[in-house]
Amino acid sequence: MKVDQSAPVDGPLDPREHAARAEREGYAGIWLSEVKHDPFLGLALAATVTERAELGTSIALAFARNPMSMAALANDLQGLSGGRLLLGLGAQVKAHITRRFGMPWSHPAARMREYVLAMRAIWQCWHEGARLDFRGDFYDHTLMTPMFVPGSHPHGAPPVLLAGVGEAMTEVAGEVCDGFVAHGFTTERYLREVTLPALRRGRERAGGSLEGFQISGSALAVTGRTEEELAAAAAAVRSQIAFYGSTPAYRGVLERHGWGGLGEELHALSRDRRWTEMGALIDDDVLRTFAAVGTPGEVAAELVQRFGDLFTRFTLYTPYPVDPAVVGNVAAAVRRAVAVPA
Repeated sequence: MKVDQSAPVDGPLDPREHAARAEREGYAGIWLSEVKHDPFLGLALAATVTERAELGTSIALAFARNPMSMAALANDLQGLSGGRLLLGLGAQVKAHITRRFGMPWSHPAARMREYVLAMRAIWQCWHEGARLDFRGDFYDHTLMTPMFVPGSHPHGAPPVLLAGVGEAMTEVAGEVCDGFVAHGFTTERYLREVTLPALRRGRERAGGSLEGFQISGSALAVTGRTEEELAAAAAAVRSQIAFYGSTPAYRGVLERHGWGGLGEELHALSRDRRWTEMGALIDDDVLRTFAAVGTPGEVAAELVQRFGDLFTRFTLYTPYPVDPAVVGNVAAAVRRAVAVPA
């Protein structure tokens, strides 16, 4: 299991210092999310100060762009980084795609399957000289004149990883992608009972298995060096769990544990914009099911026990201000436990 690091959502626009430090500290990969900034611009900057670390989008919003624009962005960054890009894609939810980005939404799993296949057809045109003739239910790409074919680079198309929670999207990841990005709002039970079987079904549909298939996990953790730090971390993680739990698309994770009613309560509060009240509904049982809780050493041991045989790469998810040294201690302990050299 590789140990990666995600740049903070509230971090600076320029991530070069963070990326250089992460590589020095032995992280295998550096991930940027599409929340407040464009991850491709940030990773292009990160590529200039790193040599070894893989560079991933976790995640880039597929439906906010069309397959051609995404294929071009990814192809350029793959070339600029020397072949180190991990293209992590996600669908987001309908409200954000239609109301924030003003883009169409329909049949997300089927649309995503076609989106990835369209990108692959575009890359095949650019890298192998194949005629571009992709015709689908959602996207048609049938024109590529020589003027618009980018210069070749030796690294080929990047691996595509797809984020998902529901079974349909997870099966798509298994069928047409090179890896899967597990949402932070998941549990060990959900991964073993729902996610892995869905990935296997998708791989079988494509005539393959999970061997060599990447599964990247972002694991929630409540940690700190003092009781005060632990209390602040727990409050922040309760709020994060509540925020995700209020989303109907993620309800299946709660229902797997018999907490469907909690999801309904959280959704009702979110519709009334009563955000500050939601975290109080996350009791200790829910908190410890979604997050590892304890000192850095205890958190590392718990995460390895839960996910060591599930994830091929791992990122600590701490949605609260935390000393980088604390995160580094957890990461180092995880590396030692899974025998991954720094």
